[in-house]
Amino acid sequence: MNKGILFFNAPWCQPCQVLKPVIEQLGRDGINVKSINTEYDAMNTERYQIKSIPTLILTDLNGNEIKRTQAGGWTKEQVLNWFNS
Repeated sequence: MNKGILFFNAPWCQPCQVLKPVIEQLGRDGINVKSINTEYDAMNTERYQIKSIPTLILTDLNGNEIKRTQAGGWTKEQVLNWFNS
C-alpha cells in the first residue's frame, strides 16, 4: 500500500472519540493509519497546519499530503470511500 491516513484528534473532542473506533478498525483491516493527539504532538499539528479536529489527512508513505477532510461522525464506509477516491 502506498498511502496512509493521519488521524488528528484529542481526548476532549467528542467527534474524535466517535471516529476513533472506525480508524482503529481500518488499521486492523490493513490500512496504514496513525493517530495523532494534537495535545501532545505539536510538531505534526503545526507541520500539517491543523486548525480543527477531527481531521483526516491522506498521505503518501513519505508523509506528503495528498488530501484532507473533516470527518466527524463518518462511518467506516465513508472513510473508505474518501480513502479510495
